[in-house]
Amino acid sequence: MRGFFLTLLIAVGLAGCGENTPVQTVDWYKQHDSERKAMVAKCKASPGELAASPNCVNAQQADNEKANARRGWLTPGAVDLDKKGE
Repeated sequence: MRGFFLTLLIAVGLAGCGENTPVQTVDWYKQHDSERKAMVAKCKASPGELAASPNCVNAQQADNEKANARRGWLTPGAVDLDKKGE
């Protein structure tokens, strides 16, 4: 019984050690260049640990969309194809 409580205490303690940064959206990262660049750099520095985290995914998506916009490429969903011929 004592071992169970010790294990439970350790598990709860470790669960509280995670990063408590809020998850930002793709649009937020598109509007905040310095934060986006910092997050992309942080994610590339530790890809095995962070690559699949929501902030890394959103920052990289925002970076890709901004790069595509600079090239003049359309981002999927940017044009309503039903209204294209009007």
